[in-house]
Amino acid sequence: MEELMGLLIAPLIIFLLIVAPIWLILHYRSKKQLAQGLSDEEYQQLNALLTRADKMGERIDTLESILDQESPEWRTRHEA
Repeated sequence: MEELMGLLIAPLIIFLLIVAPIWLILHYRSKKQLAQGLSDEEYQQLNALLTRADKMGERIDTLESILDQESPEWRTRHEA
């Protein structure tokens, strides 16, 4: 039993002195970054993606209206 305790104490001490502090530092650093919100660059990227999504939505609406005029039954043929 004492041999088993001797084998477990060394890894436990290494874990508590090296791994656990690094783990805690990285954990709280990532929580701090999440709490700060978006950076200016990320905010600009998000706005650019939103603009692109709006343009794509407009294009889809235009394409659907063209298809409605040229082939009114296209929606019923392709719905699954």
